[in-house]
Amino acid sequence: MPIKTYKPFTPSRRYMTWYDFSDLTTSSPHKPLTKFIKSKAGRNNKGKITVRHRWWGHKRLYRMIDFRGYDKLNIPAKVATIEYDPFRTCRIALLNYQDGEKRYVLAWKNISVGDVVIAWDEALLKPGNRKQLKDIPDGFTVFNLEVTPMTKGKLVRSAGSYATITGKDEEAGLVYVKLQSWEVRKFHETCWATIWAVGNDEHKNIVIGKAWRSRWLWRRPEVRGKVMNPVDHPHGWWEWATDLAMNPKSFKWRSVAPGRKTRKKNKWSDRFIVTRRKTRFK
Repeated sequence: MPIKTYKPFTPSRRYMTWYDFSDLTTSSPHKPLTKFIKSKAGRNNKGKITVRHRWWGHKRLYRMIDFRGYDKLNIPAKVATIEYDPFRTCRIALLNYQDGEKRYVLAWKNISVGDVVIAWDEALLKPGNRKQLKDIPDGFTVFNLEVTPMTKGKLVRSAGSYATITGKDEEAGLVYVKLQSWEVRKFHETCWATIWAVGNDEHKNIVIGKAWRSRWLWRRPEVRGKVMNPVDHPHGWWEWATDLAMNPKSFKWRSVAPGRKTRKKNKWSDRFIVTRRKTRFK
């Protein structure tokens, strides 16, 4: 998908880029699969800010995506449209199942209208088909990967991302998957995944260009704690002329200061990690 540039008639326009949307086949979503989500701008029901750096942003409809697929076993589906999703970096595809139902799924790389996909153990090893990890050979790339069997895909869902199957332990019923962070992790062989990679890999070339475009995306600016007031941050005011590394403080909302690890010890999922992500730099 090509990226569109602009004439630099203002300084912010000079490096700004955006999609040209040439890969989309329709501009309006399938209304029965949408719902409106009102922006809370990080406020709770009392109006207090509980999540910082959020803004009201532009209104947008949420598309209900099917991250499971295993409840449509052995039912072929045809790609009807390729659409834009304002809540995601990737594209979504509307599938028309043979039994008459319509569902949204994450669009994969090189998708085209008319492609036929299926979720089945005996499905062909082609992009878009959804299978269990035990039925996908080593070396294949997958996305929309389940962490716990028969739940829903939670990993590898952003634009251009994929994971690689590196090995299997058939006796223990485990499959080794290498994520894009280079972390190698064990998954149960009955976890479902979609073959190939998430589409719209040109998203990494998008340049926001100006601050107000972030406001449209429901984001407010972030600044250092050293330039805040004492009431707003533990590093505020009296730390402005001091090296922060000399006297870091923890936030009053229980987030730790720079320099301390945030992952808790003896986490329940530690036993599934074979190689940690930071070992790639050793």
